[in-house]
This record gives sequence, structure tokens and C-alpha cells, in this order.
Amino acid sequence: MEELDCLQEACGLFACVACGEWPTNLDVAHIIYLGLVALQHRGQEMAGIVTSKGENKKKYAVHRGVGNVSQVFSEDHLRNLRGNLGIGHTRYSTHGGTEHQNAQPFVVYTLHGLLAVAHNGELVNAKNLRNKILENGVGLSTGSDSELITQILSMPPPEGEPHGADWLGRIRHLMALTLTAYSLVIMHDDVIFAVRDPFGNRPLCIGELLPPGVIQESKHGDFEPEGWIVSSETCVFPSVSAKLHREIEPGEIVQVTKHGIRSIGTVSRPDNKPPALCIFEYVYFARPDSILEGQMVYMVRKECGRQLALEAAFKADIVSTVPESATPSALGFSEVSGIPYAEVLCKNRYVGRTFIQPNPYLRQLAVAKKFGPLSANFRGKKIILIDDSIVRGTTIGAIIRLLKESGAKEVHIRIASPPLHYPCYMGINIPTREELIANELNADQLAKKLGANSLVYLSVGGLLSAVQRGISNNGKPSGHCTACLTGKYPVELEW
Repeated sequence: MEELDCLQEACGLFACVACGEWPTNLDVAHIIYLGLVALQHRGQEMAGIVTSKGENKKKYAVHRGVGNVSQVFSEDHLRNLRGNLGIGHTRYSTHGGTEHQNAQPFVVYTLHGLLAVAHNGELVNAKNLRNKILENGVGLSTGSDSELITQILSMPPPEGEPHGADWLGRIRHLMALTLTAYSLVIMHDDVIFAVRDPFGNRPLCIGELLPPGVIQESKHGDFEPEGWIVSSETCVFPSVSAKLHREIEPGEIVQVTKHGIRSIGTVSRPDNKPPALCIFEYVYFARPDSILEGQMVYMVRKECGRQLALEAAFKADIVSTVPESATPSALGFSEVSGIPYAEVLCKNRYVGRTFIQPNPYLRQLAVAKKFGPLSANFRGKKIILIDDSIVRGTTIGAIIRLLKESGAKEVHIRIASPPLHYPCYMGINIPTREELIANELNADQLAKKLGANSLVYLSVGGLLSAVQRGISNNGKPSGHCTACLTGKYPVELEW
């Protein structure tokens, strides 16, 4: 899709701790690098890795830069990132720009030694926190709310915190000051702390590193882990020979060392409110092979397509998709409707970023550069085209024109999520209400403007049903943030 016409995630987090002493047989830097490559879809602007040998409080190995992961790191960089534990980050900017100083993980000196922090999300009360830090005489060097987190962690917690000035007390103090939205990996000495905000708005999970080729056998407990990883998503695990241990719970603080993992504290949500995992992790952001709440994202997207077919049936010749995140939904729609699935667009994966163009002619060329019509599959036919979401409508309109000019008889748009009506203040770059096309035009009006023969969105209830149908939380409460769809935010917003 065209730049700024699709949604962007804030960041991807990854951490690794080897079980052995330094020097370890586990190449921690390369494992983190592979983890960030697998999380590249969560942010393509900047990347960074910080490693430590664990025993030296005064020195970390650090490399950060602007660009995607493979651009930022060379083999020489990775060889110099020595250590038996480390954290990594791949970034899409929400607060702060793409300047080098905003690249994470952030590293600061504290009274208790070096601290490294990486953050996924966006703080809903960043303005108040920024003022609080400045009033304490602490200067800030970036516009990133992730720096606010780092500075708060560097301060001693207030008197009366039951855990005193240790790192658990500092983390609990941070979580008391801001309830959402963040997942964090924090490195100090030979420990990594993995933290998820009380609402669980951003995902985070733990995996066991095992010798290559023994993942299946390890289910029988025959192999001890060679290390532990923390990741935003489970899609990382096959590429680093790891298996899922568990997802970190909302509000949980987990300590990861060479000796294993230990849950050391939790922070509750106020007023018994439910968790609020961002529902667009299922719709768009997470990789389809990731596991969230015990279910594979791919299957949820397929279920969205099935539900959409029940809500918006139409007699057509073929069902297809805008590659690639909507493909599972198109397959689910095809299954329920009985209409055969066929590809109508070939995606060029080597185009790179395509920016918003100033006129319709250039916008059409931008789409043609990314998608080639497979006209032999649809010439003279009625197409139901499935997409995952519509933000401004720029790209989908150009695709409709491309298909009709290439011989499609009719193009009927079906969106496997509800219309976006509200901005997100928790880590997604959903634009202002005035920029969201659903606030300007209803579905019929939008279909006419785009040149589609019809357009139908999945209902909010249908999306929630598809998401919640397969959740396996072992009796623990589940819940999802639908603020961008309904305007119901999990916490009070700061204005």
C-alpha cells in the first residue's frame, strides 16, 4: 500500500539471555538480529541492539541506526556486539521523528549502573510525564515518549513503595504513573526485565532457545534450554530455534536471567476493567503465523472472512484479495460463500516505500508499480475483492480502476474489519478524524467515489466474535481495545 495510506505499528521488541557463563556458545547478537528481521513488519525506520557480558556495569556494546535491520547491521557490527545477554528494537516513529538520536534501545547511566530500555507502544499521558520530568530538573534530548520511560526508571521510586529502590520498585512506580500503552524490555547487569502494561495493549511473549532440530522432541522435556528470549511476537521462534514458553500477562513483570525466568510482580487495572489488547494486532499488524491469546493470527483473519461472508453475501464469479494481509480473510470468505478464490493481483515485493503522490495520475502509477493485474483470471468476471481495512481510500481506489481497466466486469469491495472512525493514541499512526475516509462518506458513498460496484465493512460485533471464538486463556480474563472503531478508549485520554 501507499505510504500513509496504511496503518503502521510502533515497534518490535526482542531480547535474549544465554544460560551459560561468558564466553557463551550462544551467539546472542546474531540471535537478536534474526529476531529483529522476523519483526521487521513492526517497524522499518530504525533498529538497534545493545549487549552486555553481564559482569561489567560500566560498559555495554551498542549499535543503532536509521533503516531496516539488514541495512543497519553488518557482520562486523554483530561481531562487535559481544555478550551473553542483550535487547533489540526495530522502530516506527509515533512520538519523535526518524533522527538517529531516537533509535532504540536507549542507554543511560544511573546511580546503580547502566540501564538499557526498548519500548513498543505510546504513552497516553506523555505530556504530563514530560512536565513531571522537566520539573525535577532532568533535561530531555528527544521527543520520544520512550525516553520518558527511561528517565522515570532511572529515578528512585517514592517513599512508601514496598519494594524500595530496587528495579522492581522502579518498574512498579513507572506502571503506577502510566497505565498504557507499552511493552518493555529492560536490561541491567545480568538481568532482563520484560514488562507489559496492565491493559496488555501491546503483545509480548517468552520463548525457550533449544538446539536446532529438537523443537518437537523438547515437548517431552528431554532438552534444557540454551537460553531465553522475549519477543513482541511468536513468529520469531522458528528462525532462532525456539519454542513458545508463554505469553506475558497484562500488568506482569518477568525477570529473565541465565538461571531461567521468574514472575516477580504484577500491577492491576483500576476498577476491575478488562484487558485491552489492540484488536488491530489481529486485523493487520501481527504476522499471520504469530500466536496471540493462544490462537494463530492467520486463523482469526480467516474467521473474519467467514463472518464477513455471512454478513455481506453477494453472487460473484471469484473472490480475491489485496495481497497479502487480507489473503486469509479472502480464503475464509470463499469457503463460506462457495465462490471460488483466485488471485487477481501480482505483488512486486521489491518496490520499497511508495509515497503519497500529488495527483491521481501519479497515484495510479504508484499502484501499478506495486501490483500487476492477472487479467486472465478475471476478465469479464464479477470480483469480490477483500481488503483488511480502509484508512484514506487512496490505494483501494487506484486498485479498483486498475482491475476494471484490465477487464473486470464488476468489483465489489468487502473489508474484513469495521470502518475506522477515531484516532489511536496508543502506538498506531491512525490519522485525525478528518483524514479518515469513513468519517466523510458512508459505505455506499465511498463505493461510488472509489468506483466500486458495492462496499461492505465487517461489523464490530462480527470482528469481536471472530477474534474471541478461538481464545485460549486458561480461564483468565480477555478483552480488546476497539477505540479506533468505537471511540471507547480503555483509559482517560490526556488532552
